[in-house]
Amino acid sequence: MSALEPFGARLRRVMDERGPLCVGIDPHASLLTAWGLNDDIAGLERFSRTVVEALADRVAVLKPQSAFFERFGSRGIAVLEKSVEEARAAGALVVMDAKRGDIGSTMAAYAETFLRKGAPLFSDALTVSPYLGYGSLKPAVELARESGAGLFVLALTSNPEGGEVQHAVRPEDAAGRNVGATMLAHLAEENAGETPMGSFGAVVGATLGDLSSYDLDINGPLLAPGIGAQGATPADLPGVFGSAVRQVVPNVSRGVLRNGPDARALRASAARFAEEIRAAVAAA
Repeated sequence: MSALEPFGARLRRVMDERGPLCVGIDPHASLLTAWGLNDDIAGLERFSRTVVEALADRVAVLKPQSAFFERFGSRGIAVLEKSVEEARAAGALVVMDAKRGDIGSTMAAYAETFLRKGAPLFSDALTVSPYLGYGSLKPAVELARESGAGLFVLALTSNPEGGEVQHAVRPEDAAGRNVGATMLAHLAEENAGETPMGSFGAVVGATLGDLSSYDLDINGPLLAPGIGAQGATPADLPGVFGSAVRQVVPNVSRGVLRNGPDARALRASAARFAEEIRAAVAAA
C-alpha cells in the first residue's frame, strides 16, 4: 500500500477546516454509568458508537484511550478497531492514546500494531513514551515516516508526578536542558524542513502555565491535554504556548463527553470548544 500524505500536512489541513480540537474517547466506568450504560461490552460499544457518530464528521481529531477498551479483552479491542475505522472514514484523524514505549523488536511490534497502514488498529498518530531513551522510539519513527503517520511524544505532561523525570537535568547535557526540553529538541530535529509542519509532535499540558523557558517551536504539533475538566481554558492557550500556539491541538475529553449520551449536546459542546479555541488562537 502506498503511504498517506504526511500526518503533519493532513493535520494542518483538517485543523484549518474544522477547528483545532481533539476530543478524547474515554469510556471509563464512571462515565459509562453517567450515561446510563452498563460497564460492559454493550455499554462500551454504545458509548463509542455514539461519540463517533456525533463527532467524527466535524471535529479535527478523535483520541481513543486504548486502556479503556483493552480492559474488556478481545471484544473491547474489536470495538476499538471499529471505532477507529469509522472515525477515519468520517474524516476525523485518529490519535491512538496508548503511550507505548519499549526497545528493539518490542517497540517495532507496537509500531506495527498502530502505525502499519492496513493493520486493524492503524491510526493516524500514536502517543509514545520516550523514557527508555529517545532512541528507543526509532522503530516507531521509521514506520510512521513510511506510512505517513505521526507520533506524539510525552514531553511536558500535566500530571504532577511527571516532573521528577521530565524536569531532571542530565549532568552530561552541556546545555543544561532538562529531559522535557531534550525531547522537544529531538522532535525539532525530526521535523526540520517539513511543511506546513512536521508529523512528530509533543504532548505538552495546557495546565502548566508559562512555558516561555522552553523552545516549543518544534515545527510540529503540540497535543495539549487539560482543557475543560482539568481546569485550563481556551483563553489560556496563548499564555502557555506563546508563538507556537497555532501548532497546538487542544484535547478536551470530559468537558465534551459529560454532555452525552445526547448526540446534539455532544456536537454543541464540541462546537463551542472549537470556536473558543479558534478565537483564542486568532487573537494571539
